[in-house]
Amino acid sequence: MPSKNKAPGPVRRSPGQWSTLPECRRVLAVVHTHVYWSRLREIVSLFRADLRIQVVFTVAPHAFNGGLRELLRGLGGTVLPWSEAVRTDFDLVLAAGSQGIEQIRGPLVRLPHGAGAIKLSRPVEGPQRSVGGYGRPYLTWAGRVVPAAIALAHRSELQLLASGCPEALPVAEVIGDSCHDRIAASLHLREVYRRALGLRTGESFVLVSSTWGLGSSFNRLDALLPRLAAELPPDRFRTALLVHPNVWANHSRWQLDAWLSGRHGIHLLPPETDWRQLLIAADYVIGDHGSVTLYATMTQAPILLARFPFQDVNPDSAAVQLARTAPALSAAHTLTDQLAYAQDRYRPEDYAAIARGISSEPGCFNRKARGLLYRVLGLGEPAYEPATELLDVPELLGGRRP
Repeated sequence: MPSKNKAPGPVRRSPGQWSTLPECRRVLAVVHTHVYWSRLREIVSLFRADLRIQVVFTVAPHAFNGGLRELLRGLGGTVLPWSEAVRTDFDLVLAAGSQGIEQIRGPLVRLPHGAGAIKLSRPVEGPQRSVGGYGRPYLTWAGRVVPAAIALAHRSELQLLASGCPEALPVAEVIGDSCHDRIAASLHLREVYRRALGLRTGESFVLVSSTWGLGSSFNRLDALLPRLAAELPPDRFRTALLVHPNVWANHSRWQLDAWLSGRHGIHLLPPETDWRQLLIAADYVIGDHGSVTLYATMTQAPILLARFPFQDVNPDSAAVQLARTAPALSAAHTLTDQLAYAQDRYRPEDYAAIARGISSEPGCFNRKARGLLYRVLGLGEPAYEPATELLDVPELLGGRRP
């Protein structure tokens, strides 16, 4: 009789008589948070129409994973319980987070989940803080590197690995950034997106973006929201608020709606919103040290920084370069004057230089990512070039008709 304390072995699935495509390679997408899912969604789309590959999902342990099971089941995909996923062999595992990945059985490709390697790890004892995702605590377990491959957006991130986890360098590969490429491909649709959102001719659209945590704009939102309502004339400005999905997951959808929805004349964007079209449509962006603000450097929108906690940000990141370039929000002058100032001081070439820090492989993400994934799977790639898709036309903003 086996010991009760013995760890269970892997569940090896035999195709049996019920399987129609028994030779499929099995790919597991490990989803930690809504933000990580947005990245995984882009990469699993590279397997579409390939009958050799079947993708299944699991929700990993994480403080911000609320609602993910329902979301994934709503897509119609197979969602394995975590307890089953860690006992099953896979041909490829995809993850953008770290928690629990050492338990998964199969070659892991670790993906980036934001722009520009911005945030530092949480403070611990001692003076050293690694950039989030690039240190040993994120990439190793029991002295070994867990991922079979680590995908990076920019060549500069190789130096981050060299400092934080040099033993992971041999499995690192620079493939670019999916959000960067889709935004760049869709910039010419700005007027299409503006019409779809219901923005009127001559109306300025202000997108307010907040990341999560103590250094975020949301942490001081009680001071910013009344100013947006009081100082931006409603006949000239339209304002929308984009809050990081981690805030929604932590405080709940009901609570954020109770706090913010319908108040101050500002449209609160739900957490599942694809913000990239709104960023392209925006005339101004008010942000912080989150990825959305950094992606705004790809557009023609002047940026105002409401908050920027330098002590929590990678000093060599493009985000810090942005904080040294973009004007900071002031309590002493009206928002209309400050937006006009930001517009007057806006220099496209300065922001384009910052945007180049997001991806060192512009336009190449799909090709490089697909090559990496199929190499790990041991399969030849499909015989077509994976095109970068345009972003979908957004829904009407706040129920207003054009």
